[in-house]
Amino acid sequence: MSVTLLFTLLAGLLALILLIYIKYPYFLHDLNYTITVLGIGLRTERFKKQTPYFTILDRFLEHAKKQPHKTFLTFEGRALTYGAADRESNKVARALQARARLAEGDTAAVFVGNEPDFVCLWLALSKLGCTAALLNTNIRAKSLLHCFSCCEARLLVAAADLRGAVEEALPSLKDLGVRVLLLAQDGGVDGVEGLSDEIRAASDEPLPLQLRANVKASSPAVYIYTSGTTGLPKAAAISQMRMWYASYCQSFARVRSDDVLYLCLPLYHSAGMLMGLAGAIDRGLTIVLKRKFSASQFWDDCRKYEVTVVQYIGEVMRYLCNTPKKDNDKNHKVRVALGNGLRMDTWEEFLRRFGNIFICEFYGSTEGNVGFINYVGKVGATGKEHFLSKARSPYALIRYDTENEEPVKDSKGFCIEVPRGETGLLVGKIIKHSPFEGYAKNPQQTEKKILKDVFAKGDRYFNSGDLLKMDQHGFVYFQDRIGDTFRWKGENVATTEVSDHLLAVDCIEEANVYGVKVPGHEGRIGMAALKLRDNMDFDSGATHQHMKNFLPNYAWPRFIRIQADLDVTGTFKQMKVKLALEGFDPTVVKEPLYFLDDKQGYIPLTQDVYDGVMEGRLRL
Repeated sequence: MSVTLLFTLLAGLLALILLIYIKYPYFLHDLNYTITVLGIGLRTERFKKQTPYFTILDRFLEHAKKQPHKTFLTFEGRALTYGAADRESNKVARALQARARLAEGDTAAVFVGNEPDFVCLWLALSKLGCTAALLNTNIRAKSLLHCFSCCEARLLVAAADLRGAVEEALPSLKDLGVRVLLLAQDGGVDGVEGLSDEIRAASDEPLPLQLRANVKASSPAVYIYTSGTTGLPKAAAISQMRMWYASYCQSFARVRSDDVLYLCLPLYHSAGMLMGLAGAIDRGLTIVLKRKFSASQFWDDCRKYEVTVVQYIGEVMRYLCNTPKKDNDKNHKVRVALGNGLRMDTWEEFLRRFGNIFICEFYGSTEGNVGFINYVGKVGATGKEHFLSKARSPYALIRYDTENEEPVKDSKGFCIEVPRGETGLLVGKIIKHSPFEGYAKNPQQTEKKILKDVFAKGDRYFNSGDLLKMDQHGFVYFQDRIGDTFRWKGENVATTEVSDHLLAVDCIEEANVYGVKVPGHEGRIGMAALKLRDNMDFDSGATHQHMKNFLPNYAWPRFIRIQADLDVTGTFKQMKVKLALEGFDPTVVKEPLYFLDDKQGYIPLTQDVYDGVMEGRLRL
């Protein structure tokens, strides 16, 4: 081959590469994603062929055998190796087996915070072939009791520090026939049994595989509770296969087996449990586990434990950016941040302040059948469209009428897909490879999330309840959430549940709860429009006390609007969109407004108070 021909070929190759880059600037990222997806597909098919199905637990047991001395969990200065966690979970499983006679297919509710006991308890239940229903440690009373009927759990295992919440609901738990075990030496009261001594005395020998011989890909791995329009938590059934798919987020985030993961998100949520814990087990990581997020301790912990990967929700990043600046802000080993809900302004500030960290934003819901991941790291995007993902899990963005709260239909009665650049409601087609597994023992709420005859007669789509937008390169941007929930401090809040509690206050006749935006904050904060009973004034003290008694603080309505009559549609649905747009600006809203001050309770929302909120001087 002549030198001239060689140079011609090289020039042609370089020109081709340049042309591809100009027309497809994310080609290499897409190619890498394609290779990863194909590898995951082959691996998942291999798991299906195994009997019983190869689960996250089996992956943990592989690591416990191959790297028994590697640290699995670091918690408050203490280290637990993979081998030690395996042995401890064996003891817990045998204690549960002896005390509660658990058998394959049973469900047990786990009421434990972020600590090694949670992890060992979940591993133990998995070894028995049981399903763990993961209870939010903030729920109380009615919500706590409701969670048992969702998934028919007949056993509650609670942490010692949640004894008070358990005792509060104990009479009703007894009526339901629920057995209560406490991770303590004694239960303290009649009806609560201590389990610690039994665990301590149990054998740590491995449990026979026969105990979970019938586990399949479709078997429920865990129940994770999600809020909805019913006003009470719904138990989303997470199958063994779905747990695998969620754990693969770490693969797209470039997480390696030698990484150290900082996990400060609640383990009862899908982000902490599935993307965090399950993902770390798959890759054999060391996890630095925190009871809860602390902005002041975050970076010191990362330096102390040589953390390389962190998990976040949008609020976590905003809190970190709001801490006082330090000279050592970029002195750390963190190279990857995996999470969701990060606003563009916070994203940019985080990178400027804390250095060149690859932020891998993802989009998804606990029960949904469609998701996106921003494997490129493009600032502001919650994900990117890819032909392989869309082929396996078809979806669309459809035109949505936010005033009437319904999809817009064409002359034939079908939905209309929006063009790129326009905002639409995300819907995911329900097919064999992309099922909607629904809510445990709640067919009515499951059916509510399904749209039928969307583009053709007989088709069925999952309604995400989220408005998204896609640009010309396929990057997806979150716009808003519809329906009867709002998200504050990383928690989804059911407006109906808050309304029900407001109606229990003597002075309140009607309540319409919705979320409003506050500059500089992620999500929406709770606000309520109230109609008072005849001849009664707003009882700010009683309202505040009732909220404190029955709801976690993230669900409290921080703003109150008093109306003579609440606006409803022709079908008597409460109108929220207009109220949310008007917000809590006293120059716009001429009706009485109140603000929930942390020290004084509900106080009149004056112009000074409004300015304090908008300028960030008043705490939310």
